[in-house]
Amino acid sequence: MSKRKIMIFDTTLRDGEQAPGFSMNTEEKIKMALQIEKMGVDVMEAGFPISSPGDFEAVSRVAAVIKNCGVAGLCRANKKDIDVGWDALKGAVRPRIHTFLATSDIHLQYKLKKSREEALQIAIDAVKYARNLCDDVEFSAEDATRSDIDFLCKVVEEIIKAGASTVNLPDTVGYTVPMEFDKIISAIMNRVPNVDKARISVHCHNDLGLAVANSLTAVKAGASQVECTINGIGERAGNCSLEEVIMGMTVRKDVFDDVEFGVNTKEIYRSSKLLTGITGINVQPNKAIVGKNAFAHEAGIHQDGVLKNRLTYEIMTPESVGYPANSLVLGKHSGRNAFFQRLKALGFELDEAESQAAFESFKVLADKKKEVFDEDIENMVLNQTSGAQNMFELDRVNIFSGNTAIPTATVRLKVGDNQLVTDASIGDGPVDAAMKAIERIAGVPGRLKTYQIKALTEGKDAQGEVTVSAEFEQCGYTVRGKGADTDIVVASAKAYLDALNKYMNRKDSKVSQKVEETI
Repeated sequence: MSKRKIMIFDTTLRDGEQAPGFSMNTEEKIKMALQIEKMGVDVMEAGFPISSPGDFEAVSRVAAVIKNCGVAGLCRANKKDIDVGWDALKGAVRPRIHTFLATSDIHLQYKLKKSREEALQIAIDAVKYARNLCDDVEFSAEDATRSDIDFLCKVVEEIIKAGASTVNLPDTVGYTVPMEFDKIISAIMNRVPNVDKARISVHCHNDLGLAVANSLTAVKAGASQVECTINGIGERAGNCSLEEVIMGMTVRKDVFDDVEFGVNTKEIYRSSKLLTGITGINVQPNKAIVGKNAFAHEAGIHQDGVLKNRLTYEIMTPESVGYPANSLVLGKHSGRNAFFQRLKALGFELDEAESQAAFESFKVLADKKKEVFDEDIENMVLNQTSGAQNMFELDRVNIFSGNTAIPTATVRLKVGDNQLVTDASIGDGPVDAAMKAIERIAGVPGRLKTYQIKALTEGKDAQGEVTVSAEFEQCGYTVRGKGADTDIVVASAKAYLDALNKYMNRKDSKVSQKVEETI
């Protein structure tokens, strides 16, 4: 029998990126977009063009470089938003205007202050206007799962008549449960007379931990597009996790035997690692599919079973989602060919200049530690190729400290066009002193809010990875930074500089217009 195509709509760069701490600059968005394209999704949502000049630029540039999947931009249901959105998207090979309006009574009464009839007409007018600009238009009925089902059916019918090729039914606040969502999707599929003229999509939030379960339920009920994010990032508790919904349908082909999709599952791990490298936020160790412990077995009975037959406790292989097939330890005597082969095995595709830079960084690291592990290489390359345009770079840091000394740090930074600036500061400890010296050079006061450190690998010579969140110039929001080095003070300085650079980039490019951007 013929199978239904399930489209995968990735909104990591829009819904995921708008969550606190996950902000990306334009270069980082492009780097992430290219990997999302490589993974084989059908559509990626690149941003909300009218929300800021930075988002407009990011959507425009992503639209220009992506060739093998659709690129969407989010717009509210009004002409100004749609005009700006289309201006950003028109360079795409496959552009999609994605417009939205709330349909639940609670949103209509308290947020929009509109009647059902008024809201319906606004939605129809927006879709018609967008359809005159773009062949591919998606409409989202915000807060669909708390909307009156009769009204929701009417909205879907009229929106399809107006020209929408996709109608999305978001669980905006993560309120619904699978049994209820099944009834909602089934009602749409059975009661809307022209439902066969458009694709029904779902966009589930994870406030009750049910986003993936609800999305899979919707697919079984007839939905043919799932909106999701890598690592499940997004506002509040996040969105439907791309890797979980994809592997749910892959592993349980017996249940989802009537559907197919085009995502290359072997790119999942690489995509997850790139995202954590860009944002500085790691997934929890027990995260399904991509967590550190996802394929680890510690209990003796589990270890015994896996050794006898992996199928006893593993329902999928690490290789199926792109984990390296084996772990090759490199050292200072390892040659260029061995290093490049390991890069390839880890999923990195670098150009000649990037490969050479990575090899030089590897040799420096290999001189510091006896063995260089996959985690070291991944961290090094991800930081090197993150695409960030940095105003400040760490050149050197010297520390004087001890239990009877006043901790003092001398820091030299590369500022702008390779200008070297040196300053020093005292602090409560060497890390505090280094951060204060950085602030003195940058002229930007900051406040450290969180500080985390972990070893990337085993051994006393392991690199320490530091993740920080900080607020600069009392801006009202936090930014995250990450750094790694065998010297933990140097790693801390790198992490703080990473956060500072992200703040400076955001300050320059993200002049928020404080628009509503949730579905």
